[in-house]
Amino acid sequence: MKNILVPLGSSSTGVDTLQYAIDLAQEADANVYVISVFQEFSKVGGLSKVNSLLKEDSENRISKALKKVDFKGISVIAHPIKGEVLEGVKRFNKHVPVDLMVLSPRSNSINEDVYLGKTTGGLVKGTNMPVLIVPDGAIFSGPKKILMAFKNGVFSKKSMLEPLPKLIKLFNTSLDLLHVKTPTSTLEMEQVSGKLERLQNSYTRTENATTYQGVLEHFQSHNPDMICVVRRKRGFFKKLWEKGTVLKKEFYTTKPLLILAAQEQ
Repeated sequence: MKNILVPLGSSSTGVDTLQYAIDLAQEADANVYVISVFQEFSKVGGLSKVNSLLKEDSENRISKALKKVDFKGISVIAHPIKGEVLEGVKRFNKHVPVDLMVLSPRSNSINEDVYLGKTTGGLVKGTNMPVLIVPDGAIFSGPKKILMAFKNGVFSKKSMLEPLPKLIKLFNTSLDLLHVKTPTSTLEMEQVSGKLERLQNSYTRTENATTYQGVLEHFQSHNPDMICVVRRKRGFFKKLWEKGTVLKKEFYTTKPLLILAAQEQ
């Protein structure tokens, strides 16, 4: 885990999320990149001054956040980036390979009924890099126990599991696997890759309507410090792919949520 990306939104929790990423980076000996994305208007019509103000506002947002965090001796590199948030993050990833993106649940939303806001939801939906969603106000602590819930146990490439092995090695983390059989599961999905089996501390198989319902049923008995799920277009966050946000009544956790990169169905 060399490069951690923190897209800085307008939410007041952005500083806490950045500090969480810095604390994690200190343990992982990683770099932290902070970006603030601003959208430029067409220069037609004399909007150059407006664009300059937008860039300045983006720079100020980064500067204010950096003044409020403890760097802890690690490299924190800041960049204002023009364009749409999703496009800007993708463009950044082409130049600096991102090993983990750390996000606030509601980067730009103040709606308390929302768990994942439109910006965060859009980044989860529109990118394919590992994402760690940090609860509001969370203080970093190395996870001692991770509950990983999945429907398809086949991981054809070792890279699909990143950064899970690194977290386990860094913090001597215990990984509990929750293999959820749903009405749409196939025989192939019921297998478990050796790559994943070698990481596990325990294995539980359950039958539920959805992976999310499996997590609800087994969360208390496992009592994890972190939840891990796999990104799929019709997977754990089915609602997300439909409308871009997830309400707390649909899903909510006070634990950090690690979302791994997508794998084939």
